[in-house]
Amino acid sequence: MSKAFTKETDADDDDLALPALPAGTKNYITPAGYRRLREELMTLIDEERPKVVEIVSWAASNGDRSENGDYLYGKKRLREIDRRIRFLTKRLDVAEVADPSLHHGNDQIFFGATVTYANARGEERTITIKGIDEADALKAEVSWVAPIARALLKAREGDEVQLMTPGGVEKIEVLEVRYPAPQ
Repeated sequence: MSKAFTKETDADDDDLALPALPAGTKNYITPAGYRRLREELMTLIDEERPKVVEIVSWAASNGDRSENGDYLYGKKRLREIDRRIRFLTKRLDVAEVADPSLHHGNDQIFFGATVTYANARGEERTITIKGIDEADALKAEVSWVAPIARALLKAREGDEVQLMTPGGVEKIEVLEVRYPAPQ
């Protein structure tokens, strides 16, 4: 296929990796999450990108680039790395590091809290409220902009809050609020 019919711009896909920040909000992140993103950025810049540049350079020196798999794959991987570097740089520039351990011992829900709650059916769940760039549903971590987190924020142990769900309003009761201990 002719290159005239393929889309290879980097600008359109810059922010596809993670959800966009809501307009007018800060990019809250825990100190551990900030360190993890910073380490990923430095690994890409200091290790991965130089290796791929070396491979692309070697492949380019082999002659015909149109059918050179190492060259074509290397260029594609280089674009992916550069896109991720731009994304991480932008996110880290606007990151607002918020240390949840400052609230240790508090029973009110703020960013970084681990909250156990029960719904009307008595089902208990425990979640940790994290930043958009660090939340992991498999670890029961939700973004602070998620509906459940927004419903719980500022509530205290024993409070009953209303959660808007696709099926209607659901009442949930806050059972326990925990924060990591200061280090």
